[in-house]
Amino acid sequence: MKVLVMYVNEFSYVPSEKNLEDAETVTEANSYNDSILAFIQVEEQDEEKDVKSREKKLVNHIKWTARKNECKRVILHSFAHLSESKASVEFTKELFDLAEKRLQNADFETAQTPFGYFLDLKIDAPGFSLARIWASL
Repeated sequence: MKVLVMYVNEFSYVPSEKNLEDAETVTEANSYNDSILAFIQVEEQDEEKDVKSREKKLVNHIKWTARKNECKRVILHSFAHLSESKASVEFTKELFDLAEKRLQNADFETAQTPFGYFLDLKIDAPGFSLARIWASL
């Protein structure tokens, strides 16, 4: 799994193009302030491990980043451009849903960008050391 986590002053999206036929239809745009934005690519080899172990690893990394940025809001964004390897849609979505639930149980406010869509993005991210962290989990 590859993850690029950013602290953002502001993040917004507008659904642009549906790229998964079975994805729920979404037309609503959304905007968030003072958040941790996690660009996540779940890879094929992640499916060889238990989904719960991958979810725990992901959440621990996001929580660490959130603490370093004194932030309690997290946005999960599926971003299949961090690696050539891709996990199945089903495994990826399950991992995202489990991670979101674990974050909520730890008192984080959470959101997911629409799964199965290309989005028009607007990102305002400050330029300091821990505002952007890349990891291979």
